[in-house]
Amino acid sequence: MPWFDDLKTPKIKSQDSERTSKVPEGLWVKCVKCGEILQSKVLKENFFVCPECDHHGRMSAVDRIASLCDEGQFQEYAEELISIDPLEFDDVKPYKTRLISANQATGLKDAFVSGKAVLKGLPYHLGVFEFKFMGGSMGVVVGEKVSLVFEHALQDRLPAVIVSSSGGARMQEGILSLMQMAKTSALISKLRRASIPYISVLADPTTGGVAASFAMLGDVILAEPGALIGFAGPRVIEQTIRQTLPPGFQRSEFLLEHGFVDRIVHRRDLGFELREWMCRLGSHACQF
Repeated sequence: MPWFDDLKTPKIKSQDSERTSKVPEGLWVKCVKCGEILQSKVLKENFFVCPECDHHGRMSAVDRIASLCDEGQFQEYAEELISIDPLEFDDVKPYKTRLISANQATGLKDAFVSGKAVLKGLPYHLGVFEFKFMGGSMGVVVGEKVSLVFEHALQDRLPAVIVSSSGGARMQEGILSLMQMAKTSALISKLRRASIPYISVLADPTTGGVAASFAMLGDVILAEPGALIGFAGPRVIEQTIRQTLPPGFQRSEFLLEHGFVDRIVHRRDLGFELREWMCRLGSHACQF
């Protein structure tokens, strides 16, 4: 028998629980791309962009709106709209239960926030997706709120901006969710006839029915660096066509190279870029 088998494990003195300092939860965040450990406060101040590798992390709708508005200059509308369960959909868990869980996790009633905003003195109508609410999926309520952004822009003759971050149409609402694609796209035609600017911003991810409708119909289409943009995901496409996709396929840089987006804009510059484009596309907007 080896001599160290007889050794006893040393006992570590237990510390007084009252003297033990606890690190608050959420104080540190690990970058999903480079693995760097970052302070949550620093990351938020940097618009949720990793200062080490420049990876653009996902941003909540509330933080996004704050970054694209003058302080206190966002008037939300249609916040009372709530999704129902018209199909009584039930898979692993009932649709109603999913809606309640998403509401508790985000504090929002659905996956989209709409309102009238002011950016550096310029008024416009803004809509932003919340990906944490059921993957930013588009049901009847989301489609209605997107439509209201366009309708208010028409009524006020102000630019419209939609920031998309969505997994696509909400399967729990079936054909009713797919109908929102046509509904929102028809309103964009009205905007164009009235010469009202519509700028689409594509964040990670923008896929499915959202990408196949209003998200890709902007007068100008801006994308964040590294954003996944497309209809079906890369893995689904590879499995379907049984071919290996080229490097960077469906990322914003790939789409820019192939003419699907107009510009890639760093998140810290997005506010400035939006205002410049709104003024270029509609000089009447800059009279305010």
